[in-house]
Amino acid sequence: MTQSEPNEQKRAGRPFPVSWDQFHRDCRALSWRLNELGPFHAVIAITRGGLVPAAIVARELGLRVIDTVCIASYEHDKQGDLQVLKGVSDQTAALGGGTGKGLLIIDDLVDTGNTGRMVRSLLPDAHFAAVYAKPKGRPLVDTFITEVSQDTWIFFPWDTGLSFQPPLKNGAE
Repeated sequence: MTQSEPNEQKRAGRPFPVSWDQFHRDCRALSWRLNELGPFHAVIAITRGGLVPAAIVARELGLRVIDTVCIASYEHDKQGDLQVLKGVSDQTAALGGGTGKGLLIIDDLVDTGNTGRMVRSLLPDAHFAAVYAKPKGRPLVDTFITEVSQDTWIFFPWDTGLSFQPPLKNGAE
């Protein structure tokens, strides 16, 4: 899920940097919760953010069928209409009886809930899990690990590089 305001100017909220180690721990914690709720027939990653957590969850749960649903939610720096670029394959949909029962949808973040609503309309009976949830999107997910405020901007490890960060006292956020 792309966070709701992709342009740099609107990222003035609370920064929440997530390291690779922390993200992996959070994905494993999500897997522990999901393991008690299965069994699941397949994992469906919401691209692009759901690809990494879906791979970790699939490994932890021993799932070999991994599919994607590809949704675009913005053009350049403006939030736009959602567009399904690629749906779930017919073979994966059949595993869920066409409604998603027994299928596991994974995303990194549920933000405003727009993407979640679209995916739920495609697979209403699937179990929807995200690593992180914001208040507007939280009602759409069945399982998540960490809730952050709506004005939090999560910096995922694949979006960042290592660099010096000035101390908070010197004006850094």
